[in-house]
Amino acid sequence: MQAALRLARAASVREEVPVGAVIIAEGEILAEAHNEMVQRRDPTAHAEMLALHRALPRLGEDRLPFATMYVTLEPCAQCAGAMVLAKIGRIVFGAYDARCGMAGSVYDLLRHPRLNHRPEVVGGLMAEECGDLLRRFFQSRRAML
Repeated sequence: MQAALRLARAASVREEVPVGAVIIAEGEILAEAHNEMVQRRDPTAHAEMLALHRALPRLGEDRLPFATMYVTLEPCAQCAGAMVLAKIGRIVFGAYDARCGMAGSVYDLLRHPRLNHRPEVVGGLMAEECGDLLRRFFQSRRAML
């Protein structure tokens, strides 16, 4: 999660919503990314999506059942859906997202019983640090208005 937080801080410096994601397997970082929605002018360029896009071709795989994704914010519907489709083995996230979270806050897409894959999900790891980074980012944005 420390690496994901480092990436989230880098996103904040670039005026992106500070979310970072790291995919790890067998103790090795396979891919890492931070949000790039502003830079790319692409609302789908979330840290989780970019990390998946980098990890899969690197391995020559279309599934990651042996991998863990660490992400600083509870995944949204888009990212949770992509994680299910990629069959990622484990997801560990920091801050809960009461507005868009799909790992239990708004809905629990990641563990929906009708889906063919349900990864292990751990929420709240370093939640205070992850949440504080997001709160400071949005407070600074509101102060500019």
